[in-house]
Amino acid sequence: MKAKVTIYSRHGCHLCHVMRDEVVQIQSDLDFTIEIIYVDKNRELEEKYGEQVPVILIDGQIHDFFRLNETRFRKALTS
Repeated sequence: MKAKVTIYSRHGCHLCHVMRDEVVQIQSDLDFTIEIIYVDKNRELEEKYGEQVPVILIDGQIHDFFRLNETRFRKALTS
């Protein structure tokens, strides 16, 4: 079964764009799906993730926030 990577993001967020680009680049090597969810104007998501975006989850579990640790990310997807 393919892993699902979710990125909680904001429009106009530089760190969010960097993380998304890194994840997309890794996707060319590994088989997983990506879902990007914007927290902008969503009160519940703002309260949950607003101070930490970008936040990345793998199969619903928080993996990283602010910056992607590529080595740990790849290991999580291949183990």
